[in-house]
Amino acid sequence: MAVELKDLTKRSENYSQWYNELVVKADLAEQSAVRGCMVIKPYGYAIWEKMQRQLDDMFKETGHVNAYFPLLIPKSFLSREAEHVEGFAKECAVVTHHRLKNAPDGSGVIVDPEAKLEEELIIRPTSETIIWNTYKNWINSYRDLPILCNQWANVMRWEMRTRLFLRTAEFLWQEGHTAHATREEAEEEAVKMLNVYAEFAEKYMAVPVVKGVKSANERFAGALDTYTIEAMMQDGKALQSGTSHFLGQNFAKAFDVQFVNKENKLEYVWATSWGVSTRLMGALIMTHSDDNGLVLPPHLAPIQVVIVPIYKNAEMLAKIDEKVAGIVAKLKSMGISVKYDNADNKRPGFKFADYEVKGVPVRLVMGGRDLENNTMEIMRRDTLEKETRSCEGIEEYVKDLLEDIQANVYKKALDYRNSRITSVDSYEEFKEKIEEGGFILAHWDGTTETEEKIKEETKATIRCIPFDSFVPGDKEPGKCMVTGKPSACRVIFARSY
Repeated sequence: MAVELKDLTKRSENYSQWYNELVVKADLAEQSAVRGCMVIKPYGYAIWEKMQRQLDDMFKETGHVNAYFPLLIPKSFLSREAEHVEGFAKECAVVTHHRLKNAPDGSGVIVDPEAKLEEELIIRPTSETIIWNTYKNWINSYRDLPILCNQWANVMRWEMRTRLFLRTAEFLWQEGHTAHATREEAEEEAVKMLNVYAEFAEKYMAVPVVKGVKSANERFAGALDTYTIEAMMQDGKALQSGTSHFLGQNFAKAFDVQFVNKENKLEYVWATSWGVSTRLMGALIMTHSDDNGLVLPPHLAPIQVVIVPIYKNAEMLAKIDEKVAGIVAKLKSMGISVKYDNADNKRPGFKFADYEVKGVPVRLVMGGRDLENNTMEIMRRDTLEKETRSCEGIEEYVKDLLEDIQANVYKKALDYRNSRITSVDSYEEFKEKIEEGGFILAHWDGTTETEEKIKEETKATIRCIPFDSFVPGDKEPGKCMVTGKPSACRVIFARSY
């Protein structure tokens, strides 16, 4: 077993502090000079780029194309959809002037009072309004539909309490905005994109998720239905990891987007929107990592294999360099990202600790004796197990090992999540169990009043009404644990980020 990092707080002692320290120590991100905004460092951004590239491919496979819409949105646009503006009003950053000037006393620059905008502009908290104003120009007939657009962008939501990746004022995301001729097509699109997110989370992030629909209280502002994938972190809290919204005709009516249907009649367009953000980085970190640092699933690791030489002199290093060159070339030809770190400015022990905290899935080491014996030491990051193997066929072995690690980190996360799912029937039992964390399946009468009472008294929210069954009988009717009124099925409650 590798030695635990002495200066990384243990998860069992303070999970929140462990997370904050790990983000910084693994070189993923840091606080910036702007309150609530972060600097994503190159290693952190490299992980985000791999996520982005994979998701982008999946979007394009389902017929979507990328576009870009303005960062600034006229304030009047947000007034057009009442629920939408109410949902985002308190989080909006507002641009009021378009020019600065030198202060008369020479103390610096000031806002030029004569440069006040006729209409204030909002830095986008989300882009439904500006996009639907644009779609009005693009859509006239059913022949113009569907429109399947996605945007990779940054957004601003003025958060008061922030945490790197999980909740920042500015964050990166993608937002899909689609327009359809029928309700059925739009609903099908919203569910399809949720399934894309779930496949990405499980196949690439190795994060097991629950798919379901949000309660009316937790729904996206302006949506008729919000579908979600919910993940469980190692502290038993839920993390909403992606959402897809069926918007009905709300935005089409707000921006008067109509089309002539096949019967030659005017009809409002049907809409969806869907998005995931850099919050997925938080999900990745909190689902898999340990007291030694980051644990990355190989499918998203910027460096999948690192090779470190141990040598006594320049002559030995030259021989190891020559031997390793062929292994590096073959691994790269197999599509594996590999780094050979023969830099002489850091000791091997430092490199081992550094790559461990950064979650590199496989570490290969070659020393003088290994060179003589034609062997290498292999360590897998997920279990910290080491073994020595012959260099013959080592590339194929490493390729298989990466897939084994990917499967193992998913299974470990799945087993943990499933062990933290509990069914309760009484509100008293619920109050006890929620203190232990995890997902709680319980009956709810479907009212916002009951939901708000539970949230106020226990800090737990309805994460979703799951599509699939988790325990026997959870889809059968019952009685609400709080009011005793009829309940259609059990829903998932949890405390969340």
